Amino acid sequence: MSAENKQKIEGMYAAFGKGDVPYIIGALDPEVEWWEAENFIYADKNPYVGPQSVLAGVFGRIMAQWEWFTVTPEEVLDAGDTVVGRGIYAGKYKQTGREVRAQFAHVFKLRDGKVVKFQQYTDTAQFLQATTS
Repeated sequence: MSAENKQKIEGMYAAFGKGDVPYIIGALDPEVEWWEAENFIYADKNPYVGPQSVLAGVFGRIMAQWEWFTVTPEEVLDAGDTVVGRGIYAGKYKQTGREVRAQFAHVFKLRDGKVVKFQQYTDTAQFLQATTS
């Protein structure tokens, strides 16, 4: 199952790149627990529980607040029921016009082919600087 888990996460990254948010939401367990990095701009509602909470609280805000936002994985590591993605976020915050280019690490826990837990790590200071006037 671990190779399938890695493929699932690679598929989620590819879907984000194409703007296919329904695919990403469909990959989440109904009781997914989604954690944004401490002090991140979207950590205010941690943990997001359930796909609709993730959609509204994370992806909906990204789509509304960023002129463009990319998630570019450089490596996806297979650790069985855990998959780790490492890469770069880039984007331009609409309200300030400031851009970010920040490293990320994502830790996904999967069960029965669905993401049951997500933890993000990134340079939260860059995002704070980009989003404040």
